[in-house]
Amino acid sequence: MIKIYYRNLRDKKIQTLDSYRVGSWTHVEEPTEEELQKLTETYGLDLSLLHDAIDQYEVPRMEEEDGIVYIFSRFPFNKNNQITTSPILFIIENENFITITKDKFPLLDGFMKQHVFYTTQKTKLFLQLFALINASFNTYLHTISRETRSSSYQLEKINNKDIALFVGYERVLNDFHLALVRTNAVLNNLLSHNYIRLFEDDRDLIEDIFLNNDQLIQLSKENLRSIVNIRDAYSTIMTNNTNRVIRFFTSITVILTIPTIIASIYGMNVALPYQDSPMAFIIVMTMIIVISVGLIIMFLKNDWL
Repeated sequence: MIKIYYRNLRDKKIQTLDSYRVGSWTHVEEPTEEELQKLTETYGLDLSLLHDAIDQYEVPRMEEEDGIVYIFSRFPFNKNNQITTSPILFIIENENFITITKDKFPLLDGFMKQHVFYTTQKTKLFLQLFALINASFNTYLHTISRETRSSSYQLEKINNKDIALFVGYERVLNDFHLALVRTNAVLNNLLSHNYIRLFEDDRDLIEDIFLNNDQLIQLSKENLRSIVNIRDAYSTIMTNNTNRVIRFFTSITVILTIPTIIASIYGMNVALPYQDSPMAFIIVMTMIIVISVGLIIMFLKNDWL
């Protein structure tokens, strides 16, 4: 789906156009092959790089072809109740600004309602969208951080569902970490090379995004460490509980073994002591009780039971 937006410094509202115009912003979501061909013909773009934009596993990077700058990045979103990231391509050419996303861009509606951008200011628009994506990463990471911290206080109540959730968070955090690290490399290239024209305010904004990205990278590392620590602690607790259960049943087995042996002996069809005595049953039961109680006391004293 291709949408073309336009707004200059004199316009109060954002216009949605039916066709290309100099200074416009062309935004493409879930493009078909025909739409990619149309973009290539209209703007003179590299088709292979456009195909990279819809590759689910594309990582943030930057390319320059014939004076056109292609900046690949990733944005986080919730898909079928699972947090993931999807590629987005920013294209900055002489007269226009183009964005291509493999999936629906969830931040677009809110950004459009704010009316804080002008499509004729390509670099500033690009940085605003970049900062918006950065803020979205920040929101998701702090949400995961809160969930992780709340679970760490209730280790003994963690169940298999929680462990599965942590495994999912670990996958998300690894995805976020890779995207953020590669994004910082892109920002560093923008600052150190003249790929696009940057004013002083633009450089300041890139530096702010760069520093914020560094903080998010550290936050993702801390969350990963927390999840690993929780998993290790849960594993230790489960191992300890298992050992306690095994020790308990082993103790019960030992306690019951000796009475069982005595009962088995007196169940043999041979001549036995006290077999003609009317007190034989009481004597045997007394022996069993005394031995069992003695074993229980010994096991409790040594913390084996």
